[in-house]
Order: sequence, then structure tokens, then C-alpha cells
Amino acid sequence: MKYKLIPVILTAAVTSVATLFAVSHFQNRIPYFNVAENPPKTNVTYAGYGNPPSAAGSVNFVNAAESSVKAVVHVKTVTASRTVVANGNDLFSRMFGPQQYYIPGQQESGSGVVISADGYIVTNNHVVANADEVAVTFNDRSTAKAKVIGTDPSTDIAVLKVEPKKSLSFMEFANSDDARLGEWVLAIGYPLSLDATVTAGIVSAKGRSIGVNKSNSSSAIESFIQTDAAVNPGNSGGALVNTDGKLIGINSAIASPTGSYAGYSYAIPSNIVRKAVNDLMKYGSVQRAIMGVEYVSDREQLAKLGVDDIAGVYVMRVQPNSGAAKAGLTKGDIITAVNGQPVSNESEMQGQIARFQPGDNINVSYTRNGKSNTASVQLTNMNLTTDIIKPGSGGKLLGASFRPLNETEKGQYNIIGGVMMTDPGNGTIAKQTQIHKGFVVTGINNETIKSINDLQQAIAESKTLQIAGFYPGYQGMHYYSLVNPDAGSED
Repeated sequence: MKYKLIPVILTAAVTSVATLFAVSHFQNRIPYFNVAENPPKTNVTYAGYGNPPSAAGSVNFVNAAESSVKAVVHVKTVTASRTVVANGNDLFSRMFGPQQYYIPGQQESGSGVVISADGYIVTNNHVVANADEVAVTFNDRSTAKAKVIGTDPSTDIAVLKVEPKKSLSFMEFANSDDARLGEWVLAIGYPLSLDATVTAGIVSAKGRSIGVNKSNSSSAIESFIQTDAAVNPGNSGGALVNTDGKLIGINSAIASPTGSYAGYSYAIPSNIVRKAVNDLMKYGSVQRAIMGVEYVSDREQLAKLGVDDIAGVYVMRVQPNSGAAKAGLTKGDIITAVNGQPVSNESEMQGQIARFQPGDNINVSYTRNGKSNTASVQLTNMNLTTDIIKPGSGGKLLGASFRPLNETEKGQYNIIGGVMMTDPGNGTIAKQTQIHKGFVVTGINNETIKSINDLQQAIAESKTLQIAGFYPGYQGMHYYSLVNPDAGSED
């Protein structure tokens, strides 16, 4: 019986092979066993607990998040209530005397990043500005009082110090120049008074300026790293880290019509942060370096000057006796790079210069009449010297000498800060105004002046100055206007 089945089986086998041969021969010679190179798309996947495949590749944030979150702290500030005397010069004030206003106390919070095992912490200036008390809460929920070591409104950086009972987890700086568009980053902080929160995004732009620091400083430096990592109020001063868990920026601002996260956030690059922190710890103030050039990169301004689109920064003016002037730079030059780093706009230029000290030499690449050139430029401070300027040491600006107010004077005048003119000198101030010795400067161009550093920064880039202040023992505010012959949008 079984032998009778053999012919049937052989016949079936031959028929099958013949069928496969015919199909492959007549249908464009399709292989017998075809494997689709692109499987059909479907919206259906297996329902499991594993992580789905990532279109961006196998990026793992676990190690970076776990190591970084230990070094990020919650910063809480208290501003005491106070009574302010307004020495107005209007008819009401002249008839009834100075008016008093009560300002209630405030409590605010932000974030900070521990940068050393012995308790130094970096945060934003706007987080601790005018605070009477500062405290930090660590990731393990322990708390400590913090001392403000120094602040810099122009970069929006502040340094705090706590006295820890043990070595602290801290974060290492990365080179922010190495951050690339599309690179994954994590934002870590304490948003909306929540516990430590980690969000992820990518670097979406570099060298961005949004004008947020200009409300605090006339010489604001903005060269932000833009990301789409979610950042909300309370994240200010927190960390922007790379996938290695290293600090590439300090979160500082968001672009939002509502005040809450709406897609973009901005961090101060770590190279600028590191320089500001080192200066504040060593000198008490940031040593601002300048090239001594006024430049333009805005297309509309360039068009008005009759300059076509350029790949760089157009030099409008070179300050006499500056490092740029001594290096041979002139009006019309187009700066294309600083130390090999390309610059195409004002914020990128500021970001490169802001990491150097007065006295440092930089290589500037530029074009003149279509030809490429390189010059070595020695940077200076705003006084065109390489001296270190320390807060509280006094200063000579626009020919006049100033000193900071002491605590007794601040209490007597009921103000939080100011600088007193000790000698009007024989320079610009003496020639253009009637300011007398003893005048207390409290503001320039509607910006509060609390220290010599504030005064230096306010004067550095303002062509016209309106100086506000008062004379101790006399009622009313006084205002003086002058033209600053040595200022411009300089670096």
C-alpha cells in the first residue's frame, strides 16, 4: 500500500518545484524566499513594559541624571520688608516733604549647582538679587544657610558658599564650545517649587541673545545655548548637562508669552559661567575684557550703511589706544573668528570675549577689502589698562573718583546701595556737568547703581548718560546728562 503512495508524493514534489520555478521566471525572477527590506508600516505594536525602540538611537540618560541631580540644589531667598523714602522734586514733595512707602517682605526660590566639594554653588544673579537671607536645600533634603560671595548682573551669575558638614557631590564643567546642534541635553532644577526635576531636550541653537539681561545691566552679555528641554519658573540657576553628566550651561530664561514653558529655554554657556565664577571667587567682581571696537551684525543696520550681507561682524569704530587699535584693526574690517571660533553676530562675539581677562591676547581673524588677515589683540579693561579692578577699591571713571557707600551710610540714607563721588576731577564729568564732591550716584539710565562694578558696567557701553542721585543732607533727586566720548557697543 505504501509503495503505491510513492508515485503520488514524487508527482506532488515535482509539481511544486515546477510551480516555484515558473513563478520566479515569469515574475521578474523573484527569489524563492523573499524577505522584505522595508516591512509594511503599522500602527500596532506589542503591548509590553519594555522601552520602545527610539528613532534617535540608543540614548540613555540614567547615569547622567542620577549623578547630576545630587549636585543641584533648591535655592530659597527672603527679602525683608522695608520703608523707602522717595526724595522727589515735584510740587507735592516740595510742599509736604519726602514720601514714605512700605514694601512688604518677599520669599522666592530658584535652583543652583554645587561646583566644589567644599560648598561653592553657582546660580543666577536674579535668583538672589536684593535677598537678605539665602538658604539651600540639597537633594537629600538637608538644608544650610548660604552666603553670597559675589554677583554679576551682566552675565546673570552669582556665587554662593555654604559650610557643609561633609564633602558634597558636585558637577564638573564641560567645554560649552563642544556642544553641537541636535545634541541631547538634560535640564535639572526645582521648577514650580517641586522636588528635583529632570527634563530632556536637544541643543536647538547657540549664541542667542534675547535681551533679558539688559534690564539688569547696560553691559549685558548674552550668548545663550537654546534648548527645547522643558524649563519653568524655579529652574533658574539650575543645570544644563550633557549625556556625560557634565555642566554645559546654567539655565537662566525662557521664551514665553505666558511666563511658563512654551517651547524654548536658554542657558548661560559653561565657558562664560566658569570665567565669571573664577573672577567672583578670586576678585569679588568679574573682570570684563574688551577689544575696543564698536561693531554691527544686524542686517537692517548693515543695509543702512550700504553693506551687503557678510559672514562676520562689521567694525563700525575702533576706540583710540585700545587693543584693537594697537593691533591695526580699522573701521570696515569684518571680524570672522576669535581664536579660531567663528563669529557671525554680536552675541557670538560677546560670548567669545567674555571668557577672557584684561591682559589676555587673542587671535582675531578678519577680512579687509576681501583679503583674509589675522591680528593678535591684547584685551584691556574699560579704562584701557590691564589692571585688576576689585570691588570696594574705588575707581576713577570719566575723570572722577568714586567710592562705595558703607553699611552705616546705606542705613542713614535708607538705600540698598550707591557710590559716592569723592572728587569730580578734570575729565568728562567735570567738563559737562555741575556735579559736586559728595554726590551719591544711585542710578544711570534708569538702572540701579549699587556698587563700583555697577557703575563701571553702566558707563562702559552707554554713549549718553543720565546720572541720578542726591546730595546727603538735601532733599530731592538730581539728574545730570552727559555724552560719553569713549563708549559704544564695544568688546
